[in-house]
Amino acid sequence: MQVRVPRMFTVRAMVFACVLLLAFVLVYPTLRSYLQQKADVDQLRSDVASAQARNEDLQAELDRWDDPAYVTAQARERLSFVMPGEKAFHVIDPEIVPDTAVSAEGPAAALDTGATQPWYASVWESVQVAGETPVSGAPDVPAAGDNGSPTPTQPVDG
Repeated sequence: MQVRVPRMFTVRAMVFACVLLLAFVLVYPTLRSYLQQKADVDQLRSDVASAQARNEDLQAELDRWDDPAYVTAQARERLSFVMPGEKAFHVIDPEIVPDTAVSAEGPAAALDTGATQPWYASVWESVQVAGETPVSGAPDVPAAGDNGSPTPTQPVDG
């Protein structure tokens, strides 16, 4: 009597494995591309939603500028403007401002007037003081039209 030993790999199993392998090789790139594109679309939808939210915020801020009261409040806060007839007071917190003596030397002393000015006036005054301040160590600049040669009224030594 002959005992039949079952074979582990039959021809049918080999063909079935080859068909499965071929199906995987054909389907995998398409499936991977589909999943990647789906993730990209989800990311783009998220970007569009955040851009729309930002756009709505910016539009709301732009609409606020149509209100004259808002414009007046911004001019007062940002530019230190006051209405005609009003007096401007600038309160300085003593905890924030250091206790240092003001030196009367140098160009910074010319800028320290103690009065409250708008920012653009302070900048213009700073530009004027900087233009008038001599630069130490810089060579003397000849006058316009002076190239170092003697003028015709001066005798030439020779």
